[in-house]
Amino acid sequence: MTNHTQIAVIGGGLVGKATAVAAARAGFSTLHVAPEAPMDRRTSALMGPSVDYMIEAGLIDDPETLGVPLTRIRIIDATDRFLRAPETVFSAAEFGHQAFGWNFANARLGESFSRAAAGGANLALRAATLKSASRADDLWRLELDDGSRLTAELLVGADGKGSSVRKAAGIAVRERKFDQAALVCDLELGRELDGESVEFHYPNGPFTLVPAGGTRANLVWIDKPETLDDARREKEQFLARLSEKSRHLFGAVSVVSPSFVFPLSSLSVDVAGRDAAVLVGESAHAFPPIGAQGLNLGLRDVASLNACLRAANPGSYGWADAVARSYGAARRGDLARTGMFVDGLFTSLLSPHLPAQALRSVGLWGLKTFPLLRKHAASLGMGQ
Repeated sequence: MTNHTQIAVIGGGLVGKATAVAAARAGFSTLHVAPEAPMDRRTSALMGPSVDYMIEAGLIDDPETLGVPLTRIRIIDATDRFLRAPETVFSAAEFGHQAFGWNFANARLGESFSRAAAGGANLALRAATLKSASRADDLWRLELDDGSRLTAELLVGADGKGSSVRKAAGIAVRERKFDQAALVCDLELGRELDGESVEFHYPNGPFTLVPAGGTRANLVWIDKPETLDDARREKEQFLARLSEKSRHLFGAVSVVSPSFVFPLSSLSVDVAGRDAAVLVGESAHAFPPIGAQGLNLGLRDVASLNACLRAANPGSYGWADAVARSYGAARRGDLARTGMFVDGLFTSLLSPHLPAQALRSVGLWGLKTFPLLRKHAASLGMGQ
């Protein structure tokens, strides 16, 4: 069985769903190839521009019904270094915003994205995995693991760090593995965070509490894997460590979800589009969970691809190549800038060297003191 579609989007997840909806609504026949997957229990802090795009694209309605507003960001240097940075607080109101963004449960976003995709005239879904892909005569020839074969003019990879689309397109990737891992789980605190995301910076990574409504918080704790595994070995010991890491600021702490530990790495590509293939989300970039950039950057990929598709002429020869080239050029600056931003945040915190620690401390003093620098940092963090 051989089918043809103008655009094939490979990979599930939020970025894959958003891309498929965008391609179909831009007027292209679109096939979304995504295997069945377990419910995504993670959460994502999405900044204002990402939320605006989701509303404009019809992916969500009112963010207040799905997420929890993030109105302040507090950074606390919890190291015992000689050069410690000052406590720094950013308030959305200071920059004229109701909120920096919203913290969403990925499962709820996924349900909303699926509703947006349902009934789309140009969109079909196939529960399968890409088995092979090759390009000849200006067409991508795809084989799926359900035995079906199809051709597509434009191939979109939303299939994560191990992207099959990236490999088929021959796009080189750079990956760096860190010594740290991240522990994530949901907590019940003794008092509300009241819209404030709190980051405790420790020598091996941040310990971050993100408001999840009421007295609930989402925890992202970055540390050495052996430290994280040892901390959660026994329940009472785990609770004691959580209270200690949060400086006993939030009263009694309890764990209200399973905890997961996953290794950290960063990934980047030189170009996110070529030869009628484009990469979105973690197939093109991945970072440690610091600075809330991962899914925000993925949604900016989707918005950029959407703009390229709406400017395309699908009746012209080589339109898919043109889209891939224009998308690759459009994303180059944002991918490089965001990669430097996150890498600078993470490596300056981890560095044992005094000059790097001094630079970080001076930088945070500047962010605490100078309004223009604060405004620039807030805009960069929001992806503007």
